[in-house]
Amino acid sequence: MALFRYTALDSGGARVTGSLAGASEQAVLSELEHRRLTPVSVTQQAAGGGLFARRMGTRELGEAYGQVADMLHAGVPLLRALRLLGNRKGRVRLAEAFRGLAEQVEKGSDLASAMEAKGEQFEPVQVAMVRAGERGGFLEQVLLRLSELQLKQAELRAKLISNLIYPMLLLLFSILAMVGIFGFLVPMYRPMFDKVKGGLPTVTKVVFAASDAITAHGLLTAGLLVAAGFGVWTLLKRPDVRERWERAKTRLPVIGPVVRGYAASRFCHLLGAMLGNGVPMVAALTIARDGAGNVLMARAIDRAIEEVRAGRALSGPLTDSGLFDDDVLEMIGVGEAANNLESVLPKVGAALEHRLDRVLTVAIRLIEPMMLLAIAGVIGVVAVALILPMLRLNAGG
Repeated sequence: MALFRYTALDSGGARVTGSLAGASEQAVLSELEHRRLTPVSVTQQAAGGGLFARRMGTRELGEAYGQVADMLHAGVPLLRALRLLGNRKGRVRLAEAFRGLAEQVEKGSDLASAMEAKGEQFEPVQVAMVRAGERGGFLEQVLLRLSELQLKQAELRAKLISNLIYPMLLLLFSILAMVGIFGFLVPMYRPMFDKVKGGLPTVTKVVFAASDAITAHGLLTAGLLVAAGFGVWTLLKRPDVRERWERAKTRLPVIGPVVRGYAASRFCHLLGAMLGNGVPMVAALTIARDGAGNVLMARAIDRAIEEVRAGRALSGPLTDSGLFDDDVLEMIGVGEAANNLESVLPKVGAALEHRLDRVLTVAIRLIEPMMLLAIAGVIGVVAVALILPMLRLNAGG
């Protein structure tokens, strides 16, 4: 999602400025029209903070949303609740962000606009959900649901990181082992093979070339790797390349089910939360699109919005996206027919989370033996590359 700076005129002719996140300039123009603002200029901004943007932790933000909701339920005014969080001493970034929100609300801004102005801290979907809650008079329920979503996301991320600790350590060991083999072991044997008659075997030449890339040309190799990484990162910023990459990821054997499961689960939770709080279907789909986090899902939701406006079913565009399994589509179709999507979608999202957990567990269990096999394969190739010239030396001697 890109960030756009806009200047517009309200219904009274007053000039207003602000920032909006959207998939495209046209999406931002549509949102301005929905807010009854006449756009004067819309320009895309660089993302706040770039690679080094300092965003609050998912868990601490989820806890903060829950605390604000609890205070609202207890009768504490919104401004006072924001100030209380802004005065926290232990969490500097959280306190700074909520102090900024309190200042904007005190000046007459609504909470959603204040969050939108701090785009580097709050995701577009959070802003959209808060705006819907303020307009519909159910801000407390929206903040509670946001808290649940953020905490679930943090739990999923923590579980993924904990499961990946051993594979990451194994990967680090593999890298150190490769550096040791190609940087120290192989160069030790190289002078022995200068007298091999008939030249070196092809596998030995390949191993020596890899050794040279690490030792004699280490800086050049590192520079090429950095340049290649930057080139890939630049290409992925192009919408067409990013869409092809997202589509390719969904078809990969192990990564594909994880990508599809995460996108579908997030969509079900977001849409279910909106419908459960009385947001109309089209508006709920628009909010879910802002928080899709997946190009293919955003495209599918765009098509779903058009279908729903035309009075057709929601499940058709979701089927075309390739992100939903058949049983999930069947449950969504049944919920849509029975007009109880607001209760069906959270259950589907929870079922997808359990399924995703199982897939991740299996995938991580597969990673470990595959990495061990890769290390064994490299060691085997190096061994063959060193043994063959020795055999030729012995035969020539």
